[in-house]
Amino acid sequence: MSAWRPGSGALSSPGTGSWSWRCWWWWVVVIGVSVGSGDPWMSAEACPSFCSCSSTRISCVDPERGINAFPVLQSEAEMENITEIYIANQGSFSSINDKDLHYYKNLRNLTVTNSRLTYVSKLAFQNNIKIQYLNLKDNNLSSLSWRIFKHLNISYLILTGNPLHCSCENMWIKLLLGEEADTQELRCIEDGGGRKLLSRLTLPNCEVPMATLTPSKVRLREGKNMDLSCTTSGVPSPELIWNMVLVSNYEIETSGQISWLRLSNLSSLDHNSKISCTAENIVGEKESSLLLDILFPPKITKLSDAIPDHHWCIPFSVAGNPAPHLQWFLDGEAVTEGAYIMTMIHDVTEREYHGCLQLDSPTHLNNGRYTLLAENEYGTDQKDVEAHFMGKPWDEGPTVDPPEDRVAVYVVVGIAAVAFTGFLLMLVILKFGGNSKFGIKGKTLHFYLHW
Repeated sequence: MSAWRPGSGALSSPGTGSWSWRCWWWWVVVIGVSVGSGDPWMSAEACPSFCSCSSTRISCVDPERGINAFPVLQSEAEMENITEIYIANQGSFSSINDKDLHYYKNLRNLTVTNSRLTYVSKLAFQNNIKIQYLNLKDNNLSSLSWRIFKHLNISYLILTGNPLHCSCENMWIKLLLGEEADTQELRCIEDGGGRKLLSRLTLPNCEVPMATLTPSKVRLREGKNMDLSCTTSGVPSPELIWNMVLVSNYEIETSGQISWLRLSNLSSLDHNSKISCTAENIVGEKESSLLLDILFPPKITKLSDAIPDHHWCIPFSVAGNPAPHLQWFLDGEAVTEGAYIMTMIHDVTEREYHGCLQLDSPTHLNNGRYTLLAENEYGTDQKDVEAHFMGKPWDEGPTVDPPEDRVAVYVVVGIAAVAFTGFLLMLVILKFGGNSKFGIKGKTLHFYLHW
């Protein structure tokens, strides 16, 4: 769908300068379709004039107003929303460089077809890990490195119509596509100029590299030393690369296609850490790896105050290998776990166990000092924490009203006392008012006559 551009005349009535009812109706229909599809047009200012854009797609297919690089939108946010780019018939489009697609982080489908594409950088898609569909059909590619796709999970790769050389550098394409290479009728050009099905390509001195790590397993006590060796093979001769992140001390010695990794004073912090050696050449790569299995005594890294949740929980974290046995004590007495109090493990990481002592509706009987004891064959560790869930019923004193409530009570009592006193005075007046001795009756009558 093409974006409307100011001055295009698409919505103007000739001669009058105003929009006719037909133009209004056309505009309503277009807006309705755009909104209904969930893929509205991008503003003309945001989309390059030589392309057409929606909120998620860019299409550049006009051969007369060609492009020589990927279009750049006005903002990074707009580029991050793009999931598909379609480029075709561009005679000046020759390369995909390191930063060309840097801001198109959510790009999933990329098509560059029937153009003059001759070069794709090894870092071309370093920021486009979501790409699944890549169509580079009918271009001018003679070779393509496997390293371009090393970090991607491509589902569809289309390379038909490119003058690929029958070289060792392109052997990985045959290995990757398998039978799909025949489905695409993918061919390569031999030195003599003849074309050959890529699926039938065989070359001397062109082998996938191999790597073998010895020993294949490591299970050692914390503080020990050990050596690992990696042997590689392949043609051309592969590069050998060690890859690890360790706290333990290590040194690397390499001689030809054999390399030694010397580990010293193994740290428990490296338990379950990955060590890999990789062999790489132009045909591809092969990795051999292991996880360090380091034995060490338990260490309680966290024991926190009890917190109320759906149940009460005393949180803890414990490291140890092998997995430590956990025992709880309340004021020195072993806690018997059951339906209402139990140890729960919620998460296990490379070297730690995270959980809580769960208590269901604890009472004052559960108050006290809790001790967590962690133990395995290499040692023990323990920590204490105070927990208070409920006060003892017989320790609870009379409820004391807040100051505001006491003032309110005093006011009400005062009003009631005044009213009661007035009521008593009225009774006295009524009782003795009929006695002439006091003259109350006559004076009262005279008062009413005066009024």
